[in-house]
Amino acid sequence: MIYLESFHMPGRQEEERYMDPQTNPIHRRTCYTTKYPFCIFPMRGLPDAWQFAPVTIFYGGNGSGKSTILNVIAEKLGVERGAVYNRSDFFEDYVQLCRAELARGKPIPKGSRIITSDDVFDYLLDIRSINQGIDQERAALFDKWLRDRYEPYQLQSLDDYEEFKRRSDAKTKSQSQFVRERLMRNVTERSNGESALLYFTDSIRENALYLLDEPENSLSAARQLELKDFLEQSARFFGCQFIIATHSPLLLSLDGAKIYDLDENPVEVRDWWNLETVRLYQQFFETHRALF
Repeated sequence: MIYLESFHMPGRQEEERYMDPQTNPIHRRTCYTTKYPFCIFPMRGLPDAWQFAPVTIFYGGNGSGKSTILNVIAEKLGVERGAVYNRSDFFEDYVQLCRAELARGKPIPKGSRIITSDDVFDYLLDIRSINQGIDQERAALFDKWLRDRYEPYQLQSLDDYEEFKRRSDAKTKSQSQFVRERLMRNVTERSNGESALLYFTDSIRENALYLLDEPENSLSAARQLELKDFLEQSARFFGCQFIIATHSPLLLSLDGAKIYDLDENPVEVRDWWNLETVRLYQQFFETHRALF
């Protein structure tokens, strides 16, 4: 499914007109040391417009601008977002110069969103905070089981019945049974990678556009392959469109993905097996072929 067909970012002439202090009074101010995201892309050889497929990938090394492009697109489309992102006082002006072409002229579906590494990181921190609370509650229940099991207690009236019932329960059950029945499901048994993968599978729904910024972070190779399969199925059968910033060789191999190589100038569309990162991995394993 395609919801966003193309996206135009300002070229050199458009940026120069914006930067001209004679026509744009904002540039008479001199207190700004950066006009981000202006001045980043005009010399990078970007296409006149990004053309999108059901799965489109922005590939490039650190500093290639792939995350900035995702944030610009997300801001222009007004999709949902969680974590804050890097921006300047000129960000909105830059976004206004961008143009988006939507498929069939229909609006971007509700529920469309951008998911960044910070979103996943914040989620993992929340899980850790919950886990710490669980650990504290578990320790308290251990103490309660010991006290209820071995300290004498006599029912004095019906008002004491619940206390008496709990103490009797402690005497008939093992410590683990007593604690397990009173404690919420222990999410500490799930690794960061499992939790991160669960975040994606819970956040991505049918029939929507998703912008994913380096989703491979916090995921092992095995989890990346699971995410790859999930994204392929979501695009193929459940009406999702994905625009992804990544340099993960595993995610670059997403079936049918259109890949923009931001390390090239001008930017080119390339097959995943011809990208530098993938070639480096191939050369490394070829060098050590005898070990396998």
